[in-house]
Amino acid sequence: MRTYKLALIGFGNVGQGFTQILRDQSESLAQRFGAEYKIVAVCDKLKGSLYHPEGLDPALLLDTVQAGKSLETLKTEASGWDAQETIAGCGADVLVELSYTDLETGEPAASHLRQALKAGMHAVTTNKGPIALHFPELLKIARENHVQVGIEGTVMSGTPTLHLGLDLLAGAEVQKIQGILNGTTNYMLTQMEQGISYGDVLADAQEKGYAEADPTGDVEGFDAAGKVVILANVLMGASITLNDVEREGITGLTVDDITAAQAEGQRWKLIAGVEKTPDRIKASVRPTRLAVDHPLASVGGPTNAVTFTTALLGDVTLIGPGAGRLATGYAILCDLISIDRITQ
Repeated sequence: MRTYKLALIGFGNVGQGFTQILRDQSESLAQRFGAEYKIVAVCDKLKGSLYHPEGLDPALLLDTVQAGKSLETLKTEASGWDAQETIAGCGADVLVELSYTDLETGEPAASHLRQALKAGMHAVTTNKGPIALHFPELLKIARENHVQVGIEGTVMSGTPTLHLGLDLLAGAEVQKIQGILNGTTNYMLTQMEQGISYGDVLADAQEKGYAEADPTGDVEGFDAAGKVVILANVLMGASITLNDVEREGITGLTVDDITAAQAEGQRWKLIAGVEKTPDRIKASVRPTRLAVDHPLASVGGPTNAVTFTTALLGDVTLIGPGAGRLATGYAILCDLISIDRITQ
């Protein structure tokens, strides 16, 4: 049985979702894949930090935070470490980096990833900030230290977009990628089709937890733009930045716009896309009218979808959840299984 020691930086919804998967499926995973995963360290600024070399009980971790208690109330080998101390002292095989996303600097996640990779740890992250801004550098460090970087959860949560593009479509010659990569705005546009105003659907999305108190990252297209950069750089070998993405959000759309599109057999979607041209890579995020028979037009609510246009297969469309604690937690597991297979 192969054993992987994990250190989690961040223990919010995604970290708890992944821990729930380990709590419920560790035995099954061990039987199917011959590998077991032990959380030896958790570090969260709000929920506390703790370490035990023999592993921490996933159920106890979840019960503690769900009871509103600090993780540091548990008896362990050490507690109170910051992120840098955790990475340096935990002896983990894999860093699972789940701190908050910053699309301006990628910090502090980028520094956490650099430290772990240089120390010979594999790294898995669902944090699009450091991947959109620093992926070539991080990949170089990983290769120099003979370790892997898993980033599946940075684009469509647990829906395996990057693995599909990198592995199964590797020889199909991907020429263009278009997607609905932000569930918040897709939910809002779907609701506006019922005649509800932009302001009211935004308030509803905030109440349901789809939109943040400050929704700018979603409604102005920054979130989707970060994901476009990742798709372009990882799947198309580009080297673009957020400044290269033509970006327009949905804040200017009205119910009248939605109704006019419906009258012509079309739907508005916030489409994130990247396309190879003879001389450059074109990347954009903008509201787009799609014919109702377009594969992306029927994707409603907070669901995400992506269409790969390829030379050999034509269009291949993938639809699935783009958010959620278990869905994103699954992305971590997906990367861990991939790392196990690659390193055997």
